[in-house]
Amino acid sequence: MISMLSGTIIEKGPRYAIVDAGGVGYKVCATEETLRTLKSGTRATLRTHHAVREDAEELYGFLDAEDLKLFELLLGVPGIGPKTALNILNVATPSTLRRSITSGETAYLTKISGIGKKTADKIILELREKLGAGEGGAALKEEVDALEALKSLGYSHAEAREALQRVPKEISGASDRVKHALKLLGR
Repeated sequence: MISMLSGTIIEKGPRYAIVDAGGVGYKVCATEETLRTLKSGTRATLRTHHAVREDAEELYGFLDAEDLKLFELLLGVPGIGPKTALNILNVATPSTLRRSITSGETAYLTKISGIGKKTADKIILELREKLGAGEGGAALKEEVDALEALKSLGYSHAEAREALQRVPKEISGASDRVKHALKLLGR
């Protein structure tokens, strides 16, 4: 099993990067956030999950061990495969996803393509105790409201999420977070 890969990024695609490690090019599926961080021609180290099926072997790579852990926890939920887990991590930041799960809020999870109410409930049921239940419900609602407000103003999900990630944590309240994010987006 391949658990870590170090090498030079030789190519990037929409959902993957090819890493040259010792003269062998490994195709590694990754989140959009990870792919934005990786630069072609530079060296990188990725923690990986090696998924083996009857018809394929795939590598999923993460810059952070915590992201990999959350990915693997999602894989433990019945009905969630590697591509769905990666899609979940593409839409929700790991911290927002953790808050959503631990607070039992399905609103954020159901905004992810392919995740309905039943699947969201299943994710919460399976992972709530593993992640530590009961923290961050109000903060999550603010985050969801701020994200939806930015999207209603015409920003893409990715643009809104990225701007909200850059808003300092001490700024609370959905409207204050939106105002600050708009300043960041206007630069």
